[in-house]
Amino acid sequence: MIKHLLKKSMTLPLPLEQVFPFFAQAENLERITPPEMQFQYLTPLPIEIKQDALVEYRIRLYGIPMKWQTKIALWDPPHSFIDEQLKGPYALWHHQHLFHEDGQGNTVIEDQVTYALPFSPLGDIVHPIVRWQIERIFKYRQEITRQILLSNHAT
Repeated sequence: MIKHLLKKSMTLPLPLEQVFPFFAQAENLERITPPEMQFQYLTPLPIEIKQDALVEYRIRLYGIPMKWQTKIALWDPPHSFIDEQLKGPYALWHHQHLFHEDGQGNTVIEDQVTYALPFSPLGDIVHPIVRWQIERIFKYRQEITRQILLSNHAT
Protein backbone atom coordinates (compact mmCIF):
# COMPACT_ATOMS: atom_id res chain seq x y z
CA MET A 1 0.00 0.00 0.00
CA ILE A 2 1.42 3.36 -1.03
CA LYS A 3 0.60 6.12 1.45
CA HIS A 4 0.13 9.71 0.32
CA LEU A 5 0.17 12.86 2.43
CA LEU A 6 -1.85 16.03 1.92
CA LYS A 7 -1.18 19.10 4.05
CA LYS A 8 -3.33 22.21 3.97
CA SER A 9 -3.34 25.28 6.17
CA MET A 10 -5.42 28.41 6.47
CA THR A 11 -5.47 31.34 8.86
CA LEU A 12 -8.61 33.11 10.01
CA PRO A 13 -8.65 36.47 11.80
CA LEU A 14 -10.68 34.98 14.64
CA PRO A 15 -9.80 33.59 18.07
CA LEU A 16 -9.66 29.83 18.57
CA GLU A 17 -12.80 29.80 20.72
CA GLN A 18 -14.81 31.11 17.74
CA VAL A 19 -13.28 28.70 15.21
CA PHE A 20 -13.12 25.29 16.86
CA PRO A 21 -16.85 25.01 17.72
CA PHE A 22 -17.69 25.16 13.99
CA PHE A 23 -15.63 22.01 13.39
CA ALA A 24 -17.03 20.35 16.52
CA GLN A 25 -20.48 20.24 14.90
CA ALA A 26 -20.73 17.28 12.54
CA GLU A 27 -23.60 18.98 10.71
CA ASN A 28 -21.14 21.50 9.27
CA LEU A 29 -19.41 18.81 7.24
CA GLU A 30 -22.27 18.95 4.75
CA ARG A 31 -21.96 22.74 4.55
CA ILE A 32 -18.28 22.59 3.57
CA THR A 33 -18.58 19.73 1.08
CA PRO A 34 -18.93 20.68 -2.61
CA PRO A 35 -22.63 20.49 -3.56
CA GLU A 36 -22.05 18.19 -6.54
CA MET A 37 -20.93 15.52 -4.07
CA GLN A 38 -24.54 15.37 -2.76
CA PHE A 39 -23.47 14.82 0.84
CA GLN A 40 -26.16 12.99 2.86
CA TYR A 41 -25.98 11.96 6.52
CA LEU A 42 -26.88 8.37 7.29
CA THR A 43 -26.25 8.79 11.03
CA PRO A 44 -29.27 10.52 12.61
CA LEU A 45 -28.75 14.17 13.55
CA PRO A 46 -27.70 15.75 15.82
CA ILE A 47 -24.39 13.91 16.13
CA GLU A 48 -22.35 14.42 19.27
CA ILE A 49 -18.70 14.62 18.26
CA LYS A 50 -16.52 13.02 20.91
CA GLN A 51 -13.87 10.32 21.27
CA ASP A 52 -14.91 7.17 19.33
CA ALA A 53 -18.02 8.81 17.81
CA LEU A 54 -19.09 7.27 14.51
CA VAL A 55 -20.41 9.32 11.61
CA GLU A 56 -21.82 7.64 8.53
CA TYR A 57 -22.76 9.44 5.34
CA ARG A 58 -23.12 9.05 1.61
CA ILE A 59 -21.45 11.10 -1.08
CA ARG A 60 -21.33 10.97 -4.84
CA LEU A 61 -18.14 11.27 -6.80
CA TYR A 62 -18.45 11.47 -10.57
CA GLY A 63 -22.05 10.31 -10.05
CA ILE A 64 -20.99 7.16 -8.21
CA PRO A 65 -22.61 6.81 -4.76
CA MET A 66 -20.22 5.93 -1.92
CA LYS A 67 -20.91 5.21 1.72
CA TRP A 68 -18.36 6.53 4.17
CA GLN A 69 -18.08 5.77 7.87
CA THR A 70 -15.62 7.65 10.04
CA LYS A 71 -14.58 7.29 13.63
CA ILE A 72 -13.29 10.12 15.79
CA ALA A 73 -10.03 8.46 16.79
CA LEU A 74 -8.80 11.44 18.83
CA TRP A 75 -10.82 14.27 20.38
CA ASP A 76 -8.79 17.03 22.04
CA PRO A 77 -10.83 20.26 21.89
CA PRO A 78 -9.99 22.98 21.04
CA HIS A 79 -6.60 21.88 19.72
CA SER A 80 -7.11 18.84 17.54
CA PHE A 81 -9.12 15.88 16.45
CA ILE A 82 -8.57 12.96 14.13
CA ASP A 83 -11.11 11.22 11.98
CA GLU A 84 -10.35 7.87 10.40
CA GLN A 85 -12.28 6.11 7.68
CA LEU A 86 -13.63 2.74 8.83
CA LYS A 87 -15.56 2.09 5.61
CA GLY A 88 -15.31 4.05 2.41
CA PRO A 89 -13.55 4.59 -0.89
CA TYR A 90 -9.96 4.63 0.43
CA ALA A 91 -7.73 1.82 1.64
CA LEU A 92 -6.62 4.30 4.32
CA TRP A 93 -7.89 7.75 5.35
CA HIS A 94 -6.43 9.37 8.48
CA HIS A 95 -7.35 13.07 8.78
CA GLN A 96 -5.72 15.11 11.52
CA HIS A 97 -7.25 18.54 12.22
CA LEU A 98 -5.01 20.94 14.15
CA PHE A 99 -5.96 24.36 15.55
CA HIS A 100 -3.72 26.96 17.18
CA GLU A 101 -3.53 30.69 17.67
CA ASP A 102 -0.69 32.57 16.05
CA GLY A 103 -0.21 35.08 18.88
CA GLN A 104 -1.86 37.89 16.90
CA GLY A 105 -5.50 36.96 17.47
CA ASN A 106 -5.70 34.66 14.44
CA THR A 107 -6.42 30.96 14.34
CA VAL A 108 -4.40 28.63 12.14
CA ILE A 109 -6.26 25.56 10.90
CA GLU A 110 -4.11 22.73 9.60
CA ASP A 111 -5.28 19.59 7.87
CA GLN A 112 -2.94 16.62 7.49
CA VAL A 113 -4.40 13.69 5.61
CA THR A 114 -2.61 10.39 5.15
CA TYR A 115 -4.42 8.30 2.59
CA ALA A 116 -3.96 5.28 0.38
CA LEU A 117 -5.90 4.19 -2.65
CA PRO A 118 -7.55 0.78 -2.93
CA PHE A 119 -6.22 -1.97 -5.17
CA SER A 120 -2.59 -0.90 -4.79
CA PRO A 121 -0.38 -0.89 -6.78
CA LEU A 122 -2.83 -0.92 -9.69
CA GLY A 123 -5.10 1.67 -8.06
CA ASP A 124 -2.19 4.09 -7.74
CA ILE A 125 -2.25 4.65 -11.49
CA VAL A 126 -5.22 7.00 -10.95
CA HIS A 127 -3.57 8.86 -8.05
CA PRO A 128 -3.01 12.10 -10.04
CA ILE A 129 -6.77 12.33 -10.70
CA VAL A 130 -7.65 11.46 -7.11
CA ARG A 131 -5.10 13.95 -5.76
CA TRP A 132 -6.55 16.69 -7.99
CA GLN A 133 -10.04 15.90 -6.68
CA ILE A 134 -8.92 15.94 -3.03
CA GLU A 135 -7.08 19.24 -3.56
CA ARG A 136 -10.22 20.72 -5.14
CA ILE A 137 -12.39 19.55 -2.23
CA PHE A 138 -10.04 21.06 0.35
CA LYS A 139 -9.87 24.33 -1.58
CA TYR A 140 -13.67 24.47 -1.54
CA ARG A 141 -13.73 23.63 2.18
CA GLN A 142 -11.34 26.46 2.98
CA GLU A 143 -13.27 29.00 0.90
CA ILE A 144 -16.65 28.06 2.41
CA THR A 145 -15.30 27.84 5.96
CA ARG A 146 -13.79 31.31 5.58
CA GLN A 147 -17.07 32.65 4.18
CA ILE A 148 -19.23 31.14 6.91
CA LEU A 149 -17.05 32.01 9.88
CA LEU A 150 -16.22 35.53 8.76
CA SER A 151 -19.84 36.32 7.87
CA ASN A 152 -20.96 34.99 11.27
CA HIS A 153 -18.34 37.19 12.93
CA ALA A 154 -19.47 40.29 11.03
CA THR A 155 -23.04 40.05 12.30
